[in-house]
Amino acid sequence: MLLEIKDMQVHYGNVAALKGISIEVGEGDFVTLIGSNGAGKSTTLRAISGLDHPSAGIIVFDGKRIEKMSPDKILKLGIAHAPEGRRIFKDLSVMENLLLGAFVRDDQEEIKKDLEAIFIHFPRLRERKDQSARTMSGGEQQMIAIGRALMSRPKLLLLDEPSLGLAPVIVQEISRILVDINKQGVSIVLVEQNAELALELAQHGYVLETGTIALDGKAKSLMDNDHVRKAYLGI
Repeated sequence: MLLEIKDMQVHYGNVAALKGISIEVGEGDFVTLIGSNGAGKSTTLRAISGLDHPSAGIIVFDGKRIEKMSPDKILKLGIAHAPEGRRIFKDLSVMENLLLGAFVRDDQEEIKKDLEAIFIHFPRLRERKDQSARTMSGGEQQMIAIGRALMSRPKLLLLDEPSLGLAPVIVQEISRILVDINKQGVSIVLVEQNAELALELAQHGYVLETGTIALDGKAKSLMDNDHVRKAYLGI
């Protein structure tokens, strides 16, 4: 198992954001976390990447305990996090943003190969590589955020709300690219408010409700679940 979370709790002060969740992600898996705002989805990703530290429970990645590690050490192990809101460096160029994703690496020839792979996934970034990130559209900035995360050559990619605020045609494009990335062997954990899209893309899903896992199973089974259909799919 690539990632194992066991009985993880996260508190913000006296408030329990996560109340003892357990999640598994295998090599090559595409997993989604769905749930309403405040359910604990983003907190789960932040705990995996080291931005928040659990108050209880363990996180094991590739055989190593990581719940007390710093974000830079977790990144070096092979976990990349593209956070909600993109968080790109808008005063830097597209190319500079992408190269920052490889700051933990020193294999220059392999970095060049990975940069070329990013440009194949996202041709618009090649066309505008010298342009200020500030001038890019929302969809293009999301492509930068995903590309920057991939430049660390991760084993596991964490994505937080990649479709937020984007036009449907851009969402379809990014969705297709995520499927391609997963097929190339990168495991993905996707947090996505659009539950229908998330379950269409993923193989397995977890439904979070107020800091706990209410349901989990194959994505197709969750799509057919009455509770999920009424609460999250609007059916």
